[in-house]
Amino acid sequence: MPDPTEEDRLPPGQYVPRGRPVVHYGRVPGFRPERWSLSVFGATASGEETRLSWPEFSALPQVTVLADLHCVTRFSLMGNEWSGVPAGALLSAVPPAPGVAHVMVWGEYGYSANVRMADFARDTTLLATGLGGRPLSAERGHPVRAVVPHLYAWKSVKWVRGVEYLTADRRGFWEERGYHNVGDPWREQRYSYQEDPGEGPP
Repeated sequence: MPDPTEEDRLPPGQYVPRGRPVVHYGRVPGFRPERWSLSVFGATASGEETRLSWPEFSALPQVTVLADLHCVTRFSLMGNEWSGVPAGALLSAVPPAPGVAHVMVWGEYGYSANVRMADFARDTTLLATGLGGRPLSAERGHPVRAVVPHLYAWKSVKWVRGVEYLTADRRGFWEERGYHNVGDPWREQRYSYQEDPGEGPP
């Protein structure tokens, strides 16, 4: 049973499972540091795409964040110690152009999730490389996964390879397939039919 503090942190409809389940779409990719890069593109302030190698990405500031993770399938993993590059550090290194209100986070194999800039820029949003004081395991997103802990976990893209700055919102992989465009677990924003006006692209 979760302790009282965990119960207070559980959004509606969520439960704490036995063990630590792993959910993802598609196969687990391999990692070759010499071939890996992170692309930041779209509406950048410079108008150019920036491609960070693994050493360049690893040289960005690092932080640790203690945060829960809420899966839309209704389980929640509580008290995770994530470490990695804060999203704010990436925004500082590669600034967006004025008018950017959303980002599309891209993973391996074309997986994507759109996130409002206000959510991406939060202090708790990470491009995580570690969990519990160790490097991420392959099935949990090694070498880099997004962690947007205040939204449902499908927004926390695993195996991140790109961040696209958007001046107009568009839906990502699961959003195109009927999931809510915002994904706030405290409002149980699970499916697109629940969207209020203005919560999705025109």
